[in-house]
Parts: sequence; C-alpha cells; structure tokens
Amino acid sequence: MRVIVHTGKGGVGKTSISAATALHCAELGLKTLVMSTDTAHSLGDSLDKQIGPEPSEVYPNLWAQEVDARYSMDKYWGRVQRYMVALFSRKGVEDIVAEEVTILPGFEEGAHLLWINQYFKNKDFDVLIVDAAPTAETLRLLSLPDVTRWWFERVLTLTQGVTKVIRPISKLMRRGDAVPDDDAWDQVRDLFDMLDHVRALLSDPEVSSMRLVVNPERMVIKETQRTYTYLNLYGYATDAIIVNRILPDEVTDPYFDARRQRQKENLTFVQEAFGMMPMLKAPLFSDEVGGLEDLRRLGKALYGDTNPARRMFDGVTHKIESYGDNGEYILKVPLGFADKADIDLYRSRDEITLRVGPYRRNIVLPSALHNLEIADAKHVESSLHIRFYNPDATPAAKGH
Repeated sequence: MRVIVHTGKGGVGKTSISAATALHCAELGLKTLVMSTDTAHSLGDSLDKQIGPEPSEVYPNLWAQEVDARYSMDKYWGRVQRYMVALFSRKGVEDIVAEEVTILPGFEEGAHLLWINQYFKNKDFDVLIVDAAPTAETLRLLSLPDVTRWWFERVLTLTQGVTKVIRPISKLMRRGDAVPDDDAWDQVRDLFDMLDHVRALLSDPEVSSMRLVVNPERMVIKETQRTYTYLNLYGYATDAIIVNRILPDEVTDPYFDARRQRQKENLTFVQEAFGMMPMLKAPLFSDEVGGLEDLRRLGKALYGDTNPARRMFDGVTHKIESYGDNGEYILKVPLGFADKADIDLYRSRDEITLRVGPYRRNIVLPSALHNLEIADAKHVESSLHIRFYNPDATPAAKGH
C-alpha cells in the first residue's frame, strides 16, 4: 500500500487536493481510500457525499472516511481508559473530569495513525490518501510515537506496578472488575507497538510520501519551508510540492496584473526554496471546487495521465542530523557537481541562504538550531556539510 499525506498551512486547499488525488487514483483502477484527520472535516463537502468515521464507498474503487477522534479512541483506548476513569473516580474525581485526564497525551490525534496500521496490516487498499490537519497539528501527529512512548514508559508502567498491589485488596472489596488484568496491559503494549509500526511505515519512502500544499503567497511558502525542515528532522520523506490556486493565463483583467506578477515571483521562490523537488501546479478555478466533476478537472490539471501514487522524488534536498555528544547538528545539503569556489553562505537566526553560482537556495532552520552557531562548512562527497555548535557547551566544541 502507498500512503500519500497532504499537509500545509490552513486554507491552502489540502482537502480538495486530497479528494482530487484519490479520485484520480481510483479512476486509474487503484483501490483507494481518502481519509481526513482534520478535526474540522470538510472532505464530505468536497466529495459532495455523506461519509462518517468508518470507510464508505463513494465511487467505484474510492472509499472515504472522516476520522472521529472520540470514536477512534473508544475503539483503541476505551478498555484501559474505563479502568483509569474508575480508579480516579474512587479518589473523588468526577467521572467527566476523570475521563478527560485519562486521555493519553496527543492520542486524540494519534488514533488516526492506528487506522493506517489497520489498513496496511489487512491490505485493504492499494493507496491511502491522508487529508491531514494544518501544519502544526500534523507535526504533533507525526511526532506522537516518540511522545507516547515516553508517557507509557514513565507513567503506565508505574500504574501497572500499583495494580499488582491493589488487585488482591480490590477483590476483597468486590471491586476487582475495575483493575485490569495483565492482558489489558498487553493490549496497551500492543497499542504502542502499533504506533511505532506506523512511524516506521510513514518514514519509509518506499511506502509513504509527504506532499506539501501551498498557495503562491510568500507567507504560506515560508511556513511550508519550516514544515519541510521539521519533516526532515523526524525522518519523513517529502516527494512533491503542490502549488494550488495559480491565476490562469486566460484571466486578462488588469485588476489581477499585480497579483499575477507576484505569483510568478513566488513560484520562482518555491523553486529556490525546494531545489530539485517536483512542483505540481493547479489553477485557480472560476468557482468553488466541489463534487466529482470538479475534482476530476483538478486531478487532471495536477497529474495529467500519470499515477499520483508513484514516488515522485528519490533525493533529499537537505537533511539535519545530530552530531557528537555536545548537542551539535550537521545540516547536509546535496549540491551535485558544484564547485566549492562558487558557493556562498549567509545565515540569519532562523534561515540559511546558499548561493551556488547564479542560483540561490533558502533553508529555514528548526528552532533547535536558532541559538547555535556555525562551527564550519565543508564540501563532502557532493554535499555541503554545515556544522552547528552550542558556544556554551564546551570551549573545545568549535574546534574539533
């Protein structure tokens, strides 16, 4: 199964892009599911179909699902949560409050990941298209396996130890039904193993691709650069940039001349920012995109006769890796056959600008690097390696 995740700033048209991509895949004969993980669902409106928390077929080869967090949590977390609610309630906490505090941190979003695991395990579909929430929520979702594993190891294992003590007492008090048996904790371990498995699936470029949806507006592009950098940091492969709502050439009203010129400049900026990454373009339609016919037109504009599920980019435009034990990082930027003499490097607090001959590349840095300084920059095996160090860590850090 191929997994395609569309993410980007809110309002850029991710849902329409996801629905159009899914329809295009379905009409190529691929059994396709499009799944919305945004809490403010609009996938059903885009498809002009009634859909719910379980997949429903809306067109030949095409299924759709709007994941409901509460429904999913009950499906995957309900048994253990009911135990914990009972435990808190006996301590005097009201049931409704107990229910809220026993929600695993981030798990309302994380329940979406478990659906992906189910579909992959059961081989239900050829392609899964994920209409992801706006950028910040998506990044929280993708980092969830790390967060929940920490929570599990430090909190739930402690709780499990406590149950071994209180279970005999609870049985004497005829309250043993509120204390989970060992198989319940096995279920929790299985849940975390599933999250780890999904993390592995989403970070495998042969299986999954992240695609960043932008509008040709400078502010949107800048945020998308940050998203791309953070995705690299987590090890998720991005294989395309989708630029949506480009003014078509047939719009000749002088009122739009300035906007068209600005869009052209911003399209150049996208190419500078993402290098060799494929850029797919979709026009601004004269009316709101909704219903299968409009989605078909959008899919045709984006993909022509090609298969959207194929992997579109094998390279890495840049990568950030930790280095040594002193909190250092290396930013690796592939530069092909660039001559070292042609490379210039400029740095502001949150951005690196590279000039290679007449070409320029802007790389937005993650916040972890903002307060670090550049130790050196070396040309190594057709890549530029820029090393960042913490000047407060050790006096020798800069020199090694």
